[in-house]
Amino acid sequence: MMGIIYSIISGIAMTLQGVFNTRLGDKIGMWETNTLVQGTGFIITIIIWMLAGNGNFKNIKNVNKLYLLGGALGVIIIYTVMKGIGSLGPTCAIGIILVSQLTSAGIVDAFGFFDSQVIKFSANKIIGIIIMLIGIIIFKYKS
Repeated sequence: MMGIIYSIISGIAMTLQGVFNTRLGDKIGMWETNTLVQGTGFIITIIIWMLAGNGNFKNIKNVNKLYLLGGALGVIIIYTVMKGIGSLGPTCAIGIILVSQLTSAGIVDAFGFFDSQVIKFSANKIIGIIIMLIGIIIFKYKS
């Protein structure tokens, strides 16, 4: 149940962040917004880590170095979400983002990439993604 609640909060926060970042970028610039967003996130994370962190940075030497690209991916995510929302509007952009996330997550699951448990990518999942795409097309072009 908590996983569902966290996922709902994440979805709402990601949507709000995308819209807020796009509007901020309209006023101060794309890379200035990205810097502010990443910097603010870094400062807040440092504070939370100092108050509640219980991990161990020494273990970083034992992780797949590819996993260290999360921050760089964050820059790409912020940039592309802002550009998508700026071009398509929040609903269409987030819809396309969701479809691409589900598709890429399905591929990760199907092949067990990045130490993930293998979960079959069934025909039902493919049909679900196709239905989502049709929904986006109807939503965007029939409104």
